[in-house]
Amino acid sequence: MSQLKRGLCFIFFISFCVIGYAQETGFKGKVVDATTNEEIPDVTVAIEKSILSATTNAEGVFQFIGVQLPLGEQIAVISKPGYITKRYPVVINEGQVLDLQTVDLEYDLNQEQIQIGTISLSDNELDDDEDTSFNVSGLLQASRDVFLNAAAFDFSAAFFRPRGLGNENGKVLINGIEMNKLFNGRPQWSNWGGLNDVQRNQEFSMGISANDYTFGDLSGTTNIVMRASQYRKGGRVSYAASNRSYLGRVMGTYNSGLMADGWAYSISLSRRFGDEGYIDGTLYDANSIFASVEKKFNDQHSLNFTSFYTPNRRGRSTAITQEVFELKGNRYNPNWGYYDGEKKNSRVREIEEPVLMLNHYWDINDKFSLNTNLAYQTGKIGNSRLDNNGSDLVLSSDGQETYQGGGASRDTNPIHPSYLPSSFLDMPNPTPLDYQNAYLAQEAFRADGQLNWGRLIAANQLNTAQGRNATYIFYEDRTDDTQWTVNSIFRGQLTSAISVNGAINYRKLKSENFAEVIDLLGGTGFLDVDTFGSQLDNDVEPEFRLTPAELADRAQSDLRNRNRIVREGDRYDYNYEIDSDVVNGFAQAEFKTRLIDFYLGGNVTQTSYQRNGLFENGYFPGEGRTGSFGRSDKLEFTNYGGKGGFTFKIDGRNLIDFNGAYYTKAPTIRSSFANARQNNRTVSQLIAAEPTLNGELESEKIQSADLSYILRTPKIKARLTGYYTKIEDATDIAFFFTQAISGSDAGFVQEILTDIDKRHIGAELGIEYQITPTIKLKGAAAIGQYTYDNNPDLFVTSTSPSFLGQNLGTGENTIEGARYFGKSQLKDYKLANGPQNVAQLGFEYRDPDFWWFGATANYFSNAYIDVSPFARTQNFYLDNDGLPFNDYDQNVARELLRQEKFNSYYLVNVVGGKSWKFGDYYVGFFASINNVLDERYITGGFEQSRSANYRASLEEAQRDTPVFGPRYFFGFGSSYYLNLYLRF
Repeated sequence: MSQLKRGLCFIFFISFCVIGYAQETGFKGKVVDATTNEEIPDVTVAIEKSILSATTNAEGVFQFIGVQLPLGEQIAVISKPGYITKRYPVVINEGQVLDLQTVDLEYDLNQEQIQIGTISLSDNELDDDEDTSFNVSGLLQASRDVFLNAAAFDFSAAFFRPRGLGNENGKVLINGIEMNKLFNGRPQWSNWGGLNDVQRNQEFSMGISANDYTFGDLSGTTNIVMRASQYRKGGRVSYAASNRSYLGRVMGTYNSGLMADGWAYSISLSRRFGDEGYIDGTLYDANSIFASVEKKFNDQHSLNFTSFYTPNRRGRSTAITQEVFELKGNRYNPNWGYYDGEKKNSRVREIEEPVLMLNHYWDINDKFSLNTNLAYQTGKIGNSRLDNNGSDLVLSSDGQETYQGGGASRDTNPIHPSYLPSSFLDMPNPTPLDYQNAYLAQEAFRADGQLNWGRLIAANQLNTAQGRNATYIFYEDRTDDTQWTVNSIFRGQLTSAISVNGAINYRKLKSENFAEVIDLLGGTGFLDVDTFGSQLDNDVEPEFRLTPAELADRAQSDLRNRNRIVREGDRYDYNYEIDSDVVNGFAQAEFKTRLIDFYLGGNVTQTSYQRNGLFENGYFPGEGRTGSFGRSDKLEFTNYGGKGGFTFKIDGRNLIDFNGAYYTKAPTIRSSFANARQNNRTVSQLIAAEPTLNGELESEKIQSADLSYILRTPKIKARLTGYYTKIEDATDIAFFFTQAISGSDAGFVQEILTDIDKRHIGAELGIEYQITPTIKLKGAAAIGQYTYDNNPDLFVTSTSPSFLGQNLGTGENTIEGARYFGKSQLKDYKLANGPQNVAQLGFEYRDPDFWWFGATANYFSNAYIDVSPFARTQNFYLDNDGLPFNDYDQNVARELLRQEKFNSYYLVNVVGGKSWKFGDYYVGFFASINNVLDERYITGGFEQSRSANYRASLEEAQRDTPVFGPRYFFGFGSSYYLNLYLRF
């Protein structure tokens, strides 16, 4: 009887389960590629007008089981970047499981062609270390947003910065690992340049909005997924030609897709080359290699290895004055000259920093996942230039050391004022001889005006014949970084309406920084001393003058290796290390309801920096915090932040979106040390030494909010956003030569600007209207006001002879060779970050036979020059005796200090493309012409601080052509880009 009861119970239980399952409401299916019929992973399937969504697994399968599905007629939206989104009508009945069986998605060839063009158009901006351009490559995958597409594709040519923010305000991740440099906070895009084919899987979150990987930053967050299993199976070869940054590019890529045995691999190779781009003498020599392999062990665990190595060399150009532009045009570049019959650039940037990554993906269950990553990056960044300070050691009969030679800077700089006509007409009443010399200089500069390598080599060879050292050498400033990064990223779906995610990150950096001799230019050796340090200073009181022995000490680059002769491959001039550790924790929760989706996130970071000097510099002898040898003070910063936002769904077509944040951010390595090449002094020490400030180096404090109205209809897509950002307590360091320091002689100085507040306020609009299935109108506009919001503090440090006799602070806090110049009157001056107002009107035609054409007219205005903070201090009106100039006129001074506003301009761009299908092969091309009308325009510039006082500035303003006028960056004229490709 007991067995019968147990049997009946078992049958009853099974029947109950079957009935229960039969009564469960569900929705499932499988998504495949329409061309290859292969399963597509990571496709998003969402129920329109609901909070429900699911993602396909590695087999392309999705399912909604155990959730409250809306009943009746619904629309399933099936989407993945790179594919055409499909809206699929379905009927969901209570108690039934709807199985779509197989749904296919078509590859978006038009979107692919747009992406090819967008990446290539931004390529010339990828590695500008001086931030004279702004890279918008992080916006590439945001191209579905009309405004961001315009910013990435068209506005970037004029170095427009969305919301007036630099690339240090955005985060770039690869496989969840942050790639921004600790030195300056900017992503080093050249580290993965030329790998366009394997960068297509990108996840972009705009501004400070919710992100699955990190807290983010003001300019948004881009995560580039370079994971073998995520690439679409197939291959591609392509060739591109251009006259912009490189002349040619060849690229080949093959992806295996996820194979039946759980393995996947991807490889990509490319080469970009050109003797010069649009600007004369700007060589481009870059190779790129990428390899990724992944093993999917089971439904829970997958291990991916990714590596890429992209060695590249690029010749650089520089800003020029209006005088030089009028003589030579916008293609002119003074950095090159002929060397053995070929153009050789003296300013070459070379980057070799391979990256290795190991990524573990663990799907704990259908609700929770953990992604753990390890990355290693090492290599070098080198920036070459000429050193013209070579000299010879002379010993007197009593053993005193003096130096002969050095200081021949005029010979190496083709745009030195002494070569230009203006320098001969700088007096109030030029003579006929002055006019004759000016004319001869003009004609000589027009005929040549390039670096004379032969002259430098001949001078060194003569030195060698006379038994002397080289006067000139070719060297590079080197940074050799080794960095380890480890992080874990957690995601959890607590309920259908609540998800959480968080991450823990650790980065450890050792950075070696030094100068290295590349070429002795016909010489046999170079004396590693600073001859300016050995010069007598007759401007100070006799009791403060240094003895010959003290002057000889001061000239040494390394007191522990005096009067060293260096040769090719040797380190010289400076040599130090920076150690840095960064620990970060981030957590976020997202909530979805029928009307409102909202999120909350928090962030905590601990950052430390320390310098370790390997040379004992003669200007700053000794060890420790005030010397140059050994370890500096350890700088430590604890930072935190919070953010939140919501999306209010008025209906399925109208949305209101809000994001707000407050957080602090540690200063970068570059902003933390006053002059790391020569000493251990930190910016904190300078601030602490000034009694009127009573503070130290602080973290930036950032508050930001934006509010958007979003419209989405079958024919119209639009977004209107207003935003406000305040950045407080920022720090900036600049290096320049000046002759305008009150009470000091001319010299090379470090300008440290602290306690900087900035305000960014504005609005942006993007709208597109699908007139017909093939014709689309689009428009975009941004209006902004980006200004200094206070008067920051300005310090100057220098090793010029008279400056070293001045001290900042008293007692233990005394710092020699530093001065506090008080407040720099910068409040309400505009930030020099490209045009603040832009607008676009354009159209696209897309034919069903896979060809398309588009054109845009773009307007740019309200771009401003970068003003000199030093010229806006009390130093501007003080004479050498420390008293105001006796001829100082406040109204004239106000006019002299007026910020230059650049002229507005229009740029017309056209693009087009076509693709053909031959069996399983696709052949296509993309072509574009930028600045069709060959408009001449200025993209940016800066005031020179060489004449940054009232009397010198007035003399400059009264000249027909200033000798030390502002220097400008000029935009390209008409340029083209063509890409041909074969996909299989």
